[in-house]
Amino acid sequence: MRKSYRFLSGADNADFCQRVSDALGDDYALSGNPILVIDKNIRVAGQAVILPEMIVKKIDFADQERSNDR
Repeated sequence: MRKSYRFLSGADNADFCQRVSDALGDDYALSGNPILVIDKNIRVAGQAVILPEMIVKKIDFADQERSNDR
């Protein structure tokens, strides 16, 4: 069973970029902004990925209220 949420992290290099690319190739979607921190002069990157079925659609409550008034 695949995890619905994964947080990928590691040194900001080609290997990390490939891991994110592989997750996208496995049907994961980016979730939120990437992060980048510097720890002992090493850039450490992080990116959350989720399965598409876990994406919550933004609800426009004004539109919902209008449709309820009909």
